Amino acid sequence: MPEIVRTHEQLSLEQVESFEMTNSIKLPNLYKDFLLEYNGGRVEPNVFRISSDEGESALNVFYGIGNMNNNLEKKIGFFEEILEIGFIPIARDSGGNQICLGIREEFYDQIFFWTQDEEYDEAMDNMHYLAENIQEFIDSLYDAE
Repeated sequence: MPEIVRTHEQLSLEQVESFEMTNSIKLPNLYKDFLLEYNGGRVEPNVFRISSDEGESALNVFYGIGNMNNNLEKKIGFFEEILEIGFIPIARDSGGNQICLGIREEFYDQIFFWTQDEEYDEAMDNMHYLAENIQEFIDSLYDAE
């Protein structure tokens, strides 16, 4: 079972709801629960499989809400192209690629991996499905071999 180390201040439900209103986003309940419990942070083990073609990667940090280096709101603004197709970045891997949460109906609550270094013809071509929700993604993390 992966262990999450909180590196940011704990949030209140009011802070999460304010974040949603400010960013015009309706966060899935499981992700809200994650933010309320941990507000981002580091996790061990932290390796995940992207796909059979892409191999695996290591999660560096989950973003949080508040005055911090890994601020979720700043990341949303920085990665607007992800937001345009219905995702928000919620974490990054060691190479700066983004782990994303679906916030629009078709992919709502699902976790995807966004490869930033490659150019694709279609917006979803650099998105790789990882899990049905944040809990399934965290549960799938493992140690490097």
